[in-house]
Parts: sequence; C-alpha cells; structure tokens
Amino acid sequence: MKDSYQGGFMATGSNMNNIDSSSSSSSSTTPCAACKLLRRKCAHDCMYAPYFPADEPHKFACVHKVFGASNVSKMLLELPEDQREDAVSAMVYEANARIRDPVYGCAGAISALQQQVGILQSQLAIAQVQVSQLKASQSLSSSPTSSSSRMVAEPRRHRRYDDSFAQHMSADNNSAAAAANTMLMDDQEETNDHDGSYLGDPDYSLWSY
Repeated sequence: MKDSYQGGFMATGSNMNNIDSSSSSSSSTTPCAACKLLRRKCAHDCMYAPYFPADEPHKFACVHKVFGASNVSKMLLELPEDQREDAVSAMVYEANARIRDPVYGCAGAISALQQQVGILQSQLAIAQVQVSQLKASQSLSSSPTSSSSRMVAEPRRHRRYDDSFAQHMSADNNSAAAAANTMLMDDQEETNDHDGSYLGDPDYSLWSY
C-alpha cells in the first residue's frame, strides 16, 4: 500500500514536470504578430518576428491591410538585414497614413508639412525685418551727440559764410570810397588850376571874348 502510494506520487510529480515543460516550451514559442494573424506556426528563424513582435499586433495588421503579407516578405528579402528595420518603419508609417487618408495617404501629410514650413519661413522673415528695424532705431537713439554736433556745425558754417561775405562787401565799399575820394581830389585840383589862371593873368577879362 505504501509502495503504491509512493509510485502514484512519483507519477503525479512526473506529470507535473511534463506540464511545466510543455507550458514553458509553448511560452517560448509564442508566435509573432504576423504568424498569429496569418494563423501559421512561427518558426525560430521567422523573418517577421524581429520586426513584428507579439505585443504589437496593430503594426502588422496595418501593413498587411495595405500592402499584403506576400509583398512585405518580398520587400524584406530584397533588402539587407541592416536596412530591414528602417523599411518596416516606413511601411508602417505609410500604411497608417493610407488608412487615415485613403485618397492621398502619406502625400497628404507631406503637403501639410510643406505648408507649415512655408508659414514658418514667412514668420521668420517678418521677425528678421522687425529685428533689423529695432537695431536701427537703437543705433540712432544711442548716438544723440553726433546729431547735436551736426546741428551746431551747420550754424557755424553759415556764420563763416556770412563773415566772409561781410568782409568782401566792406572791401568793395572801401575801394569804392577810395575811388570817390580820388575823383574828388582830381576835381578839386582842376578847380584850383582854373582859379589860379584867372587870378594870375592880369590881362584876363570877362569881356575879352
């Protein structure tokens, strides 16, 4: 009785070990998202497993809906292994864009981004113009001495011109006065000469004519 009990216990223990090993083997061979969606056995060298893990089933679902599983496998086989991850990311992005916008797909997203870039460039140009205007106004306000010196220099220049003009006019007046004095002296000498001739000549008479 005791031996049979021990044998049954050992059998039960072996069954438990078999269950644990089977559960661990089944958990280690969890199919990837692609194989799970396609309902096929996921091999240890499955091409989809590195890029479509089981915890992200939506990635392969979108790609399969837009491109098809056969086309995805063909594209991955044509690429080297170091470029497959980027290719899968691009396919997932394009598939999601096509599902959101069946007409334009990723082209619509690209067009929207280009419009945003154009708006930002115009805003940047306006900001640069405003910055240049502020710099110019600050440079003018920071140099008041130069403007005041120009304002002071202009009356001085006019005053020098007025002084030179006055000197020129006084010189002309002096020369004109000298010429007038010379003419007066000449007239006076002629008058004296005539008066002397009349007085010095005893034979001169007003009735001689």
